[in-house]
Amino acid sequence: MTTTPAPATEPTTRPASHRVSQSVFDGSRLRVVLLVDVNDGAQQEFLETYDQLRSHVESVPGHISEQLCQSIENPSQWLITSEWESAPPFLDWVSSEEHVRAVRPLHRCVRDTRSLRFHVVREIGHPAEGAAPAGAGLQSVARIGDGVIRHALTFTVRPGSEDKVAGILADYASPEAEVNGTTRLLRTSLFLHGNRVVRAIEVRGDLLAALQHVAQQPEVRALEEAINPYLEQDRDLADPESARVFYTRAALPAVHHVAAGREEERAERHAFAYPARPECGMRLARLLAQRDEAAADDPRSPVLCSTIFQRDDIVVRLVDVRGDLAAADPAVSLGLPDAAAAGELTTLLEDRAGTGDLAEALANARMDLVTDRRAPDA
Repeated sequence: MTTTPAPATEPTTRPASHRVSQSVFDGSRLRVVLLVDVNDGAQQEFLETYDQLRSHVESVPGHISEQLCQSIENPSQWLITSEWESAPPFLDWVSSEEHVRAVRPLHRCVRDTRSLRFHVVREIGHPAEGAAPAGAGLQSVARIGDGVIRHALTFTVRPGSEDKVAGILADYASPEAEVNGTTRLLRTSLFLHGNRVVRAIEVRGDLLAALQHVAQQPEVRALEEAINPYLEQDRDLADPESARVFYTRAALPAVHHVAAGREEERAERHAFAYPARPECGMRLARLLAQRDEAAADDPRSPVLCSTIFQRDDIVVRLVDVRGDLAAADPAVSLGLPDAAAAGELTTLLEDRAGTGDLAEALANARMDLVTDRRAPDA
């Protein structure tokens, strides 16, 4: 399928003064903080629901501990903190259908929730007898970011509707970039791979505020209504529960990002889809992350920055490439600069056809660009 990208500001990569790296794959412990605002009169229902949810979480591999706290200033405000051996098992759990079912009763008794995730870098305290020694599982080096949050949404449309959907997605008015005094929508990139749509966004500031801002814009509401008839998963965005479940299932979090920090005036944006075998998505994403980290240290690599998104067996790699992709080594473009990595990739992919020929594999993995839009001065 061939689509024509909508007119947009030409993609560029700003010069960077240092290497940027963000990842969930460093093995350090994860602290998850969930802020909850409980409906008036629903405290007992909330506590009963939490106890049921806790019984689910306690048996999840990688879960270490959990605390439920109530505000001393506002009894309607609660805080749930949990600790995990590392980020991957938590991400597997939070994106699972089991989790979607488990948290559904919780949303009936709360006004709002907000989830924050942190790697543990420093800690003070005396471990209990038999616990891991102090300092175990800490993030060894503070990572350098660029102030940009990267996130993606993905969903499938009915086979045969791809061209129609691409036309709708390419032809819409961009929402206002300024969300508030601290949050700004920087870039939105839309891709198709078969009947799967991936919408990647870059935000400076508060991701949740940006997502809510975009969803409220009339032009975006019209766009969502226009594609509703073509979706494989039905949704009713006027129903808060239907919308919440849809966007929970559509969330495609960034699990790794690396930017080489090399100054470039121009870069082409591309995306690649790597459908993983069942239960191999995280391993595949980790493999690609390792190779992209190595490529970022190679000044000869045409890949200037890479973001890997993963949920379940869906793995998408978004790259900004120096020069023409067709002129680059297909192995490097795929994130596989050596034969060993290519061989391991073959064992992790759902469809192995064509993986023996890297040029064919590149063609199969490459996603069709629908539109790529940057905010002015972004």
